[in-house]
Amino acid sequence: MKFENVLISNEAAIATVTINRPLKLNALNKATIKELHHALNDLDKDKSINVIILTGSGEKAFVAGADIAEFAHYSAKEGGKLASSGQKLLFSFIENMRTPVIAAINGYALGGGLELAMACHFRVASHNARMGLPEVSLGVIPGYGGTQRLPQLIGKGRAMEMILTAGMIDAAKAHEYGLVNHVVELEHLMDLSIKLATKISENSPKAIGYAIKAINAGFNTSENGYEAEIEAFGKCFGTSDFKEGTSAFLEKRKANFPGF
Repeated sequence: MKFENVLISNEAAIATVTINRPLKLNALNKATIKELHHALNDLDKDKSINVIILTGSGEKAFVAGADIAEFAHYSAKEGGKLASSGQKLLFSFIENMRTPVIAAINGYALGGGLELAMACHFRVASHNARMGLPEVSLGVIPGYGGTQRLPQLIGKGRAMEMILTAGMIDAAKAHEYGLVNHVVELEHLMDLSIKLATKISENSPKAIGYAIKAINAGFNTSENGYEAEIEAFGKCFGTSDFKEGTSAFLEKRKANFPGF
């Protein structure tokens, strides 16, 4: 499938997905959200891909926000539909993918851009990154999961302050808050992301998929995280990855996981 706003490249078991709207600072519109869904869905089904890195084109922005011009004249009903469809199609979709997605934040991650980064399984950032949810300055609130994921990641009080002041924080503060795992110079951002992705790709893809599911269950009020962990743990025993991993350990060799 050919994409207008998304670029995809593969290196070994690692895929890089780049949001490519540099003239709009990679702002998310409905077309880009759909393209990202299709690209990520295809990669999640690809047995040769173990990790995905998500980033933005250029050196200024990961995603500078949603494309405000597209919804500035929406009604209340249209606004609700926009948030519902976007969350289902992309943000919640990424969070529940079996393939881990690393957000490589290369500049501004604002509004929908920060929400996109928070939907990923973890985040690394360049020193020039700036993050925030400025929606209340436009008379609206975050609609792609920001009011839920930000408190989970940094705590209720800090999230309240960020959302209610509509302010930005720099990469150092984001690291201090636990919003991002690592901060590096821009020129080293992809190198670090690939290094982390490579380390992940050496492990069992099936176990990683189950781990993601179990961790997410702990943040879902309708699920019991411990029960989800027990169920996922048990299922691991029935996989070829478990047989290979334990055999390799006992035989004192490096595991060669067959994957999905």
